[in-house]
Amino acid sequence: MDYRLVLFDFDGTLADSFTWFSHVVNDAADRFGFRRVAPQDIDMLRGKGAREIVAHLGVPFWKMPAIASYMRARKANDVAAIGLFDGTAGMLQQLREAGRTLAIVSSNSEANVRAILGPDTAALVHHYGCGVSVFGKAAQFKKALRHTGISAAQTLAVGDEIRDIDAARTVGIAFGAVAWGYTLPEALQAQRPQFIFHTMNDITAALTPPR
Repeated sequence: MDYRLVLFDFDGTLADSFTWFSHVVNDAADRFGFRRVAPQDIDMLRGKGAREIVAHLGVPFWKMPAIASYMRARKANDVAAIGLFDGTAGMLQQLREAGRTLAIVSSNSEANVRAILGPDTAALVHHYGCGVSVFGKAAQFKKALRHTGISAAQTLAVGDEIRDIDAARTVGIAFGAVAWGYTLPEALQAQRPQFIFHTMNDITAALTPPR
């Protein structure tokens, strides 16, 4: 399939923010009254989907918007400590040069995303759908399709979480899972995505014509 539109998740897919997240999640737990994450539970949680994680931590759904807002604000304060994965900027540049339309759909804020990308790399992205609720990506995927005028059949979503796969399936979009993000690769593989990417070069190879 010649995918014309690529919808990227941000945290854990393009941005290496897991270490930052692991340092601040218990501050959020104390502030909003959900279960703290013990070090020995991290790998277990990385093997689960978002709904299972929310249930395990005892997060009330009605608190989730406030928690998301708090985390975005914390990230804005710490944005200088969060970088892109090695090869991200080059991969995005190569996709643009190959004529792909790029979008980012993220629960992070657009300001944070642009700051971490840097101005040159941010300019490669055609559409930003940011500030998305935990389970709101499907609606933002549809919005990106309308905005770009590109069909679901010509679109690939790329992300690192099971909820990303679920959102893509809801909209009828193919999915490529990255093996370096928040969710363990074997948990993503069990969801049978169209692609498993182990390096940034794998994304480039799948989405650009051979030279």
